[in-house]
Amino acid sequence: MAEEAAPAQPQMRVLGQYIRDMSFENIMAQQGAPSDVQPDVQVQVNLDAKKHGTDHQYESAIKLKVTSKNKGTDATLFVLEIDYVGIFHIENVPDDQIHPFLLIECPRMIFPFLRRVVSDVTRDGGFPPLNLENIDFMSMYRNEVARRQAEASPENA
Repeated sequence: MAEEAAPAQPQMRVLGQYIRDMSFENIMAQQGAPSDVQPDVQVQVNLDAKKHGTDHQYESAIKLKVTSKNKGTDATLFVLEIDYVGIFHIENVPDDQIHPFLLIECPRMIFPFLRRVVSDVTRDGGFPPLNLENIDFMSMYRNEVARRQAEASPENA
């Protein structure tokens, strides 16, 4: 009896990563630095992914908006917006699994590099380096799927 061939293992290579767009605005410096600053940092994360022009190549992007406000006065200290992109070569991932793969595994691979960029930019912008907490991309993906299913349900029509 012939043995069945084992399914090919998923393969992923990072071909490149880059900052597509970035903006850092040090509002505190523009308005004069208050003496008693207690930063309250809010981070918004969005993900995007799409097929690249070449076979087996995909783009996955993490878009962050980081806003730091003074707890005492609610005055904005700085705003950082960054669109960080990875280009990936992906093979042996079933079509029905490519979407979650691009929005979970790919961002997980490039996030440490994005974290370093955010740390450097905030430090170079005149603030203590901001070390982002880990992001649970799996949870983000599941929450977005659940939100979309809830919106599509007949009760919401």
